[in-house]
Amino acid sequence: MAEKDRVFKGKIKQSGIFDFKDLYEFLFNLMDDEQYDVHESYYREIKKADSKNVELEWKCEKPVPGSNYFKFSISILWLLIALKKTKVKRGEQEVSMDSGTLDIFFTADLIKDPAGTWNKPLMRYFKRIYERFIIKKRIEDYELKLFEEMNEILAEVKAFLAIEGRHSY
Repeated sequence: MAEKDRVFKGKIKQSGIFDFKDLYEFLFNLMDDEQYDVHESYYREIKKADSKNVELEWKCEKPVPGSNYFKFSISILWLLIALKKTKVKRGEQEVSMDSGTLDIFFTADLIKDPAGTWNKPLMRYFKRIYERFIIKKRIEDYELKLFEEMNEILAEVKAFLAIEGRHSY
């Protein structure tokens, strides 16, 4: 059985005006550019009188280059509350945007032995020795790389929301 080491947990929250479709595409393309396979594992929409609440979850995975023993796994949970369409003036034009509260939760895990080749009782003993003494530094390097990658992803999403917010009014 594969082991997961939680490397990162973060959140982005914004209330106000944003374009959900553009943000969705931006984050999807960003994850695709980072060579993650993105799967939407959950989607739920609850309609209210004039708005809706949306929950969706992405599972993103990619193998670590040069290693079949490690895999990066990112879970992205979107919560959109009281989401509704609104008209915003942009210069002389009136454009349709979304209004509401957006929460995006990010968790990142380093998965060790995703294929489960070290699951036999004797192999688990050697696996502990292998991870503690032989590849300890490599594990730390991969955890740091995933942590830095997540910080970069969050910074880009925050910058997108800041730019989007500035140009919306």
